[in-house]
Amino acid sequence: MSRAVDRPVGIEPGLSPITGSYRQDDCQFLLTPLQAEFFSIQEKERLIQSGEKHYSEMISFESPPSEAYLTLFRNLTQRHKGRLAAEVMRLAQSIVNTRLAPITLVSLVRAGTPIGALLQRALSRHLQVDSRHYSISIIRDRGIDEQALKFLLREHRRPAAGVVFVDAWTAKGVITEELKRAIAHWNARHQEQLKDTLYVISDIGGVADIAATYEDYVIPSGILNAPVSGLISRSLLNRQIQPGQFHGCTLYEHLQQYDVSHWFLDEIEAEMDVNIVAPLPSISRGERYAQTRIYLNRWIDSYGIGDINHIKPGIAEATRVMLRRVPERLLLRDPGAEEVAHLLILAEEKGVVVEHQPNMPFNAVAFIKTIKTS
Repeated sequence: MSRAVDRPVGIEPGLSPITGSYRQDDCQFLLTPLQAEFFSIQEKERLIQSGEKHYSEMISFESPPSEAYLTLFRNLTQRHKGRLAAEVMRLAQSIVNTRLAPITLVSLVRAGTPIGALLQRALSRHLQVDSRHYSISIIRDRGIDEQALKFLLREHRRPAAGVVFVDAWTAKGVITEELKRAIAHWNARHQEQLKDTLYVISDIGGVADIAATYEDYVIPSGILNAPVSGLISRSLLNRQIQPGQFHGCTLYEHLQQYDVSHWFLDEIEAEMDVNIVAPLPSISRGERYAQTRIYLNRWIDSYGIGDINHIKPGIAEATRVMLRRVPERLLLRDPGAEEVAHLLILAEEKGVVVEHQPNMPFNAVAFIKTIKTS
């Protein structure tokens, strides 16, 4: 009997994970490598805002980070590695306490990928738990990559009860809501029933299910793109992706000499201590959520913003705007704080207006510029 007939139902022949620059035991990406057509950031923004293309259909070329910026990343990693290691262990212990092994970590490409890899090390090396880590695509308004879910559940035969969804941070909750809808849609049509619980390091908007902290601080992996994520791009979903394939990505091989993916994992893991694991924070998610909504509505009114997706609260989201979108302005709670030094560098490079707002509940907020499309 042929292999095609033997394959689990719904799995296309030829699908296989990739690892980027990671080792396989740290991360397996369920993505389809593509030869990308690069769009300038300005053209991409115009096409998104005009409705001509969805953001997931396009990607921009990632330029190498400057030596000053890489130095800043390394310094921030050194400063926060003890804290991040403790928070990863906190999440890992929570997973062990609530899920049966074998555990399957499913991180959301791309911000969630380094955190998933750290959790994999925490579970497998420090807590001696049978676990595996996959990183898969979820896209706003397009849902999760169901082909990837089918692959890990049916091809790699990972038990549904052990699937745990992981991201680095949450802010407004857009991806959290997308995950909830996507898993409800999956569960309504498939035998394997998945829990939609989302585990994150930082939940500044009060929207995640399980969070290690609710503080807005610099998760170092959040200030770099591909060089701390296995040299993999964010995910793509365009006409290049054929039915039955995983969502797509591009491997940024030109950034190899700047790759700090392994260095980052090693630095954080070196600080992990299984004997010192604090409980999860007990503050009210509801209060944090309500406070976030108050400020979002205030900014919409005071700045005349027509699309809430153009407001990106938190250091990590603000950084992504400065690196990948066309920013209009940057709000900082304390412009002199070391936590936002990299944002000031990026703002100066791009000529972005910086405003001081000392009373807001976030360290940073960025606004995406509205582009005239007619």
